[in-house]
Amino acid sequence: MDFPGCYYIDTEGGAKEKRYIQKLESSGGMYLGPEQGSTSFDEVMGQIRALATEKHQFKTVVIDSISKLFALEIAREAERLSNEGKKNEFGADKRPAVGYMRQLVAWLMRIDMNAILIAHHKAEWGKDKNGDRVEIGDTFDCWDKLEYELDLALHIYNDGPKYFARVRKTRLGEFPKGHVIPWSYDNFADLYGRDVIEGNVKTLVLASADQLAELKRLLGIVKVADDWQEKVFKKANVEAWSEMDSDKIDACIASLKKGLE
Repeated sequence: MDFPGCYYIDTEGGAKEKRYIQKLESSGGMYLGPEQGSTSFDEVMGQIRALATEKHQFKTVVIDSISKLFALEIAREAERLSNEGKKNEFGADKRPAVGYMRQLVAWLMRIDMNAILIAHHKAEWGKDKNGDRVEIGDTFDCWDKLEYELDLALHIYNDGPKYFARVRKTRLGEFPKGHVIPWSYDNFADLYGRDVIEGNVKTLVLASADQLAELKRLLGIVKVADDWQEKVFKKANVEAWSEMDSDKIDACIASLKKGLE
């Protein structure tokens, strides 16, 4: 909550006490708890899209915990499969949750805000020299690919009354893997760069109705490769034309018009 302009999505209801809410409000933040829909992936995705595309005063979005949101979606799908008399095979109950996580990561990569996902920890298992299954440490409790999608993953732990952060995974030179720092917002901001963390947020401008109509018209008359749309979506990290940035749609339209020539 010490990060600037914090939009706090609390999936567990642990931060709804008056003192936490007051701290959020006094720092220009906002609280979204279970009563407001924080345990629904659809609702959370709607909030993330709104934060990306609408003007607001927030600079940081936090989901606490992403573990709970992920687990609830798995439980819902397991119940649905059971009610329909279907077998829960090959991780079928996890598929919708993993799909939501892919969408979430894609939007967080586009949103111009500090994005913080807080996860529970769990035991990490491996094999010893004899091939026996043993506990080799701990890891985060969520989609197993999540860590690879992030720029930075930290393990926050306490040693007595003090807290520390150990770098688990990183793409940032300021945070080498295995490095340990005393954990506080000020320490983190000094390393990461306050100008970035506390800077103004830019609104993402999505494709307009006119742009989408023009694109559809051109796709009806211009021959493109069978995998053209798939490649465009992958490069833009979207799943539909309506999620494309306005300038990227313009580039596609220009390319299609060139094909007409």
